[in-house]
Amino acid sequence: MTSNPYRILGMTFVVAGAIFAPVAYFIINSIPLTSIALSLIMIGVTNVALASTRPQISPEAARIILETGMENIAALLEELGLTNKAIYLPSAMRIGNAQALIPLSGDIDVHRIKGKIPRRLIIRWGDNPGDMAIAVTAPGGTGLNRLEIKPAPTSSEIEQVAAYVLTGLLDIANSVEVHLSDKQLNIEVTGPKLHYENVWYYRCIMRPVEHVRYYSQCPVSE
Repeated sequence: MTSNPYRILGMTFVVAGAIFAPVAYFIINSIPLTSIALSLIMIGVTNVALASTRPQISPEAARIILETGMENIAALLEELGLTNKAIYLPSAMRIGNAQALIPLSGDIDVHRIKGKIPRRLIIRWGDNPGDMAIAVTAPGGTGLNRLEIKPAPTSSEIEQVAAYVLTGLLDIANSVEVHLSDKQLNIEVTGPKLHYENVWYYRCIMRPVEHVRYYSQCPVSE
């Protein structure tokens, strides 16, 4: 708690202003100096309040953790020789967070999935012996699970959610715009900050920005 720089700076300003204010008013008899002391107190209180909004982990550290996870998944996929495209399941079909399923062979028929997928790395999604897949957690689904209220299926609310996760929570993009026309939803992400070009990873799994774009459209269908 005391190591937070906002809190330390705020408490310093509050203490300095509280000590200097009576000196400036009663001893020096200076209204301008008293105003400065009171301003220090107000700035200090503001800094203390900002300390509670400071994230426990910086966006830079979050990006490092994200890239590390992507490296590990890419190594696993390359070792197993998997190139099949993943499908993305909402949390309603999974025990835990929303996840991506990468089939070990063939494609996954979502309509054949019965019940919730267990929380395991290698899972069976169907009744046939070959219906096996690897389940990995998608960053987009994990980020959206932090929302207290699920977005309504409108362009404005989906844009707010996508912007909150991409530009605020993960800080991996500059801005997000959502355009809804008829039954087609287009999400435009500008200024992506996370550059990762492992080809094997993208053979199976979308980029983290695309994870959020996908899951921000489907939480209401869960």
